[in-house]
Amino acid sequence: MELTNNINSNGRNRHKTAVLEKELVTDSQTLENLTSESSINTTLPPETKPADVQTQPEIGNKEAKPQPPKTPKQKKPIALIMTALGVGAIAAGGFGYRWWQYASTHEETDNAQVAGHLHQVSSRISGTVSQVLVNDNQQVQPGQLLVKLDPRDYQSKVQQTEAALQNARRQAEAAQANIALAAETTSAKTVQAKGDVSGAVAAISTAQAAVQEAQAGIPAAQAEVKLAEAGIPAAQAQVAQANANLQKAQADYNRYNTLYQQGAIARQQLDTAKSAYDVAVAQKDAATQAVNQAQARLASAKVGVAKAQSQLAQAQEGVASAQAKLTASKGGLQQATASGQQTAVNRNQYQAAKAAIAQAEASLKDAQLQLSYTNITAPAAGRIGRKTVEVGNRVQAGTPLMAIVNNDYWIVANFKETQLEDMKPTEEVEIKLDAFPHHTFKGRVDSISPASGAQFALLPPDNATGNFTKIVQRVPVKIVFDKESIKGYESQITPGMSAEVSVQVK
Repeated sequence: MELTNNINSNGRNRHKTAVLEKELVTDSQTLENLTSESSINTTLPPETKPADVQTQPEIGNKEAKPQPPKTPKQKKPIALIMTALGVGAIAAGGFGYRWWQYASTHEETDNAQVAGHLHQVSSRISGTVSQVLVNDNQQVQPGQLLVKLDPRDYQSKVQQTEAALQNARRQAEAAQANIALAAETTSAKTVQAKGDVSGAVAAISTAQAAVQEAQAGIPAAQAEVKLAEAGIPAAQAQVAQANANLQKAQADYNRYNTLYQQGAIARQQLDTAKSAYDVAVAQKDAATQAVNQAQARLASAKVGVAKAQSQLAQAQEGVASAQAKLTASKGGLQQATASGQQTAVNRNQYQAAKAAIAQAEASLKDAQLQLSYTNITAPAAGRIGRKTVEVGNRVQAGTPLMAIVNNDYWIVANFKETQLEDMKPTEEVEIKLDAFPHHTFKGRVDSISPASGAQFALLPPDNATGNFTKIVQRVPVKIVFDKESIKGYESQITPGMSAEVSVQVK
């Protein structure tokens, strides 16, 4: 396995090795030029060569055999071979140094891919697709309308909830008006009932006083009757006396008148008899008048008694009426108090109507929200991918319709845990994508995963059971692109592309 990793590592270093070889080849060409010049010197005539030039034995012979003296043409291949070997050794040494220097300051992996945000677009409600406004791979902006569902069912629901809200508001207005009316009526009834109670109490007091007064007037009237009755016999006796006196005076007058006619008495005696007669007549009239007055006083006294009794009866009726009014007034006061309780009931009805308004408003908002869901919009900017929706499709809530691939992408490189010792955020990264093998992108380390990739697997490894085999773990590292280095490639780089990354750790 380690050998395979080394082979892969060598494969990842090919583009670096090519650079080093290019630099070394340049040096070897320089050396070859120098060697060519020395070869020209070796082909000069023997007399021009230095005296100390010696021929070298042939390389590769197992036993040294005496060789005949070689001409300059025979020495030239040996010099070229030696020069080539020297140049190769220098190139190999330079390449090895350069490779070691690069490998000690960089960590590489080809276990990397482009990652990005994939926004799944789905319906939040059930409905029938009426319009699809985008195509595959189309660029969209946030909030752009993608799909329209048939809105008629949800429009009807909005109208129903609006009507329910209006009804609830009218009920609340009626309840509020009832509160004001009941409060006003209750207040008026209470004031009136209290006034009626006070009036009834006063009427009772007045009636009771009238009763007492009537009761007090009856004995006086009865006393008047008795007094009048007592005066009648005396008056009648006086009438009888006056009648007797009148009869005597009339008899005397008649006798004195006869005697006067006979001339038996003087005129004076006749006048005296006449005066006595007149007095007797007057006394009779006075006595008769006194009897009449006594009888009138008796009748008046009897009328007074009857009147007093009538006043007593009226006063008693007034007391009863006042008591009845008091009872009615108390009933009115109780009714007014009950009207106050009705006001409380009306207030409760108003609160219930307000709660119904709040519920209707919430239902309306929910219906309007459901209606707005018939317009499915883009949650983010990006390109449309995996579009599966068509006009006429019946979709349910949560049904995937398409995906939007965001234009913001990055690299997720899975490094071995042994490569993370010196790796830190903000370190520079060279990125090569398999889709663009001739272009190198720049980036930087953004963050290192808090756990290895195996820990996020559906079935994480459990090393506490069974036989244990140590495996080098891979840890995801997030690498972000340098915006300048991807100019012109923004629309070509897509999540899922394979990548090779090299992080400069020192």
